[in-house]
Amino acid sequence: MPESCTEGGSAPLTILEARGIVLERVSPVNGWERVPLQSALNRVVLQDVVAPFNVPPWDNSAMDGFAVRRADCLEPEPLLQIVGAAEPGRVFTGLVGEGQAVRVVTGAAIPRGADAVVPLECARTTGSTVCIQGGIEPGQHIRHSGEDLAEGSRAIPSGRRLGPAELGILASLGLAEVLVRRRLRVALLSAGSEAATFGRPLGFGESFDANRYILFGLLAEMGVDLMDLGALHGDPESMEAAIRAAAEGVDVVLAYSRNSSLDKDWLKPLLLGSARMEFWHVNIRPGRPLGFGRLGPSWFFTLPLNPVAVMVTYYEIIADALRKLAGEHPLATRTEFRVRSLSSIRKMSGCCEYLRGNLIQEGEETCVRLLPGQGSGVLSSMADSDCFIVLPEEAGDLREGDFVRVRPFRGLS
Repeated sequence: MPESCTEGGSAPLTILEARGIVLERVSPVNGWERVPLQSALNRVVLQDVVAPFNVPPWDNSAMDGFAVRRADCLEPEPLLQIVGAAEPGRVFTGLVGEGQAVRVVTGAAIPRGADAVVPLECARTTGSTVCIQGGIEPGQHIRHSGEDLAEGSRAIPSGRRLGPAELGILASLGLAEVLVRRRLRVALLSAGSEAATFGRPLGFGESFDANRYILFGLLAEMGVDLMDLGALHGDPESMEAAIRAAAEGVDVVLAYSRNSSLDKDWLKPLLLGSARMEFWHVNIRPGRPLGFGRLGPSWFFTLPLNPVAVMVTYYEIIADALRKLAGEHPLATRTEFRVRSLSSIRKMSGCCEYLRGNLIQEGEETCVRLLPGQGSGVLSSMADSDCFIVLPEEAGDLREGDFVRVRPFRGLS
C-alpha cells in the first residue's frame, strides 16, 4: 500500500528549515567493504584507524646535513671528524663519539650518540672533517619518534572522507587496505520531452539538457555510484513504473522535469499518491521549487528546472544530505563571512536570494562584486563567479559599500 503524502503546509520553508528537515531525516546507509589504498580516494572511513606504531618510527633528520653531539659544538667553529653517512633505508650502525659527525640526508635515522643536526649551509667540509658554523640548539632539526602519530593514537577518525593526506597517513602506517562505507547509490532521471541530440544542428525551440551534465559533475565529485535513467517520456504509466523501479534499487533519486507543466500535471500527482513528501518549496531564489520526501526505500528530491537553481539547491541542501547518507561526520562547517559590496544590489522582498559574485582583493580588504546576468537560467554566472552573495529574507536593497554575507562555492560539493 503506498504511503500517504504530507506536504508540510502550503507556505514555502526557509532554507534553514528545509536543511534542518533533510538532515534530521536522513541517516548513514548500511554496508561496508575493504578497498586498497589506490581505490580509497573520496571514500568514507567506516571505523577509527589506530596507529599500530609511532610515526615516524624513529628519530630522523629534518634536513640534509650532519648529525652531531651538541656537547661538541659549544665552542665557536668546532672541527669534527666525519665517520660515516646515513640515508633513508641505510642506517649508520656505529656510535657518534666525542668530536665526531655523521653525514645525513633528510629522513635518515639519527645515529646513536647524536642529539642535533647541523644543516649543510652551516657546515664547511674539508676532506674528512667538517667545521660547524653558528650555534646549535638541543634537538635541532630532528623529527622525533611519534611526533606525527603516537602508537595507539587515533590516526583517522570514523566518518572522515579520505583525501590525499589521509591516504598518505594510511600508507605511513603500512596499511595497504582500509575499511570504508559502501558507496551511496543515486539514480538521476529527467521527465518530459527529450533534449536536443549532440552532433546535429539545434532545431527551432529545442535545447540541450545542461542539468544532466551539471549533476554528473557534482555527483562524480561526491563519489557516488550513479544510475543514469536518462530522459523518461511517453505514457505516464511507463514513466511511473521506471521511477518506482529506480527507487527500489538506490538510496537517493534526483528527478527534474524539462518543463514546469509536467511537474504540475504528472510528477507532483505521482508523488502525492505514492510518496511521503516533507516539502515542495523552499523560500530561496533561485531554487524555490525543491521537493524532498521518501518514495519506497529511497529518499527523493525533485529539483528545479533552471540550471543555476539546480546548483544552488545542490550546494545548499542536497550535498550535505548525500554526505550524511554516505556516513561522513561531522559535516564540514560551511564557510561564510561578511565583506563589502562593490555593487549596489536590488533585493526581492520576502525571500532569501543567492546571487553570484566574485571576491576581489582591494589593498588589504576582501570585497565582492556582483556579476551581471543573475537570471536562474544564466549558467555562465556560475562558471564566471566564485561565491554566492547571500541576502536573507529580511534584507532590503543594498548600496555600494554595504556589507553582505558571502559563501564561496568553489569546491563546496
